[in-house]
Amino acid sequence: MEYFDGLETRDPEMREAALMAALPEVLAQAKAKAPGFARILEGVDPAAVNSRAALAQLPVTRKSALIELQRKSPPLGGLAALPPGAAAQLYASPGPIFELEAARGDYWRAARALYAAGFRKGDVVHNAFSYHLSPGGWILHSGARALGCAVIPAGVGNSEQQVQAIDQLRPGGYTGTPDFLKVLLDKAMELELDAGSLTKALVGGAALPPSLRQEFWERGVAVLQCYATADLGLVAYETAVEEAVGEGMILDEGIVAEIVRPGSGEPVGEGEVGEIVVTTLTPEYPLVRFGTGDLSAVLPGQSACGRTNTRIRGWMGRADQTTKVKGLFVHPEQVAEVQRRHPELLRARLEVEREGQNDVMTLRCEVETAAEGLAGAVRETLTEVCKMKGEVTLCAPGELPNDGKVIADLRSYE
Repeated sequence: MEYFDGLETRDPEMREAALMAALPEVLAQAKAKAPGFARILEGVDPAAVNSRAALAQLPVTRKSALIELQRKSPPLGGLAALPPGAAAQLYASPGPIFELEAARGDYWRAARALYAAGFRKGDVVHNAFSYHLSPGGWILHSGARALGCAVIPAGVGNSEQQVQAIDQLRPGGYTGTPDFLKVLLDKAMELELDAGSLTKALVGGAALPPSLRQEFWERGVAVLQCYATADLGLVAYETAVEEAVGEGMILDEGIVAEIVRPGSGEPVGEGEVGEIVVTTLTPEYPLVRFGTGDLSAVLPGQSACGRTNTRIRGWMGRADQTTKVKGLFVHPEQVAEVQRRHPELLRARLEVEREGQNDVMTLRCEVETAAEGLAGAVRETLTEVCKMKGEVTLCAPGELPNDGKVIADLRSYE
């Protein structure tokens, strides 16, 4: 069994001791160099935060709050420990939420997940995560380069051109959403182009139902998942051991992860579903108790692959109404912006469903009178604001559920 480094097989008590010993330095860095965290951690003695119990007493800064924090204190809400000009790259994710990447190799720590999925030095990787303003493409790009892989920076869209590149350049690995991998494989078959060089994939950003994973394997592509965010980088990953596939994800070595009760910072018991809260050990962007808004739970025992870090069940839904669609986050604030631009809309509710292996979103809008062309105009606004297409249906006042939701995730998975 090969491992990325010796950290992965440490005695769990040694790992925990090392993480807790690193916490005071992380907090001291955040208080000293990140004005936003200086305010959040006012009155906190970093030296005293050297245990999970002490960490659990600190406030949670949730991803859903970043839009307002960054609006009040541009560009990064005072949470970064270096000025924008000292970063390597700056990003704008849907929301909008802004992020930075520091000028050092494998900043997002993705190389570990790629290695666990079977990627090695000298591989050619077809990277179909988005590069346009989003860090998604760069997270896997930097990890692949750190491993010594060559990268085809494909991004999203242009499926015909992408399969032509696969046919010609013969990449062995794919990174991107699982949905788009299926699009590429189907397009190659349609155009009678050869995508058979693809034998492994590390996917994220969307659900991977067992039926879709099985379909990929039957088509010769061993597909594993990773869980990463634009703010934190890698959080957890699957490993290429048959007994471990589908049995949860292993936490990355560079984070302290907690599972807390949604809406609070209180850690839940092992096995109980809660929100994933992460403290990074990243000096340039030292996020402290960062609430991802994602749900998961800790799995008992260790992975069959021999790695000793904690396992989580992977992504199990959202703790807030922010929802991931086709690999991109859609925020309640975006639904409100669509409604603001169209005063005729009395109420609006974005419903996300699954049709086959694809995410589909529909904005249901209550109106007094459905003026001619209104649905089309709202559809154009929805595409502009959310950076992806969706359908729009108009309904009479009172037809939408009175449940307070502006985003309803109606998807179900096997």
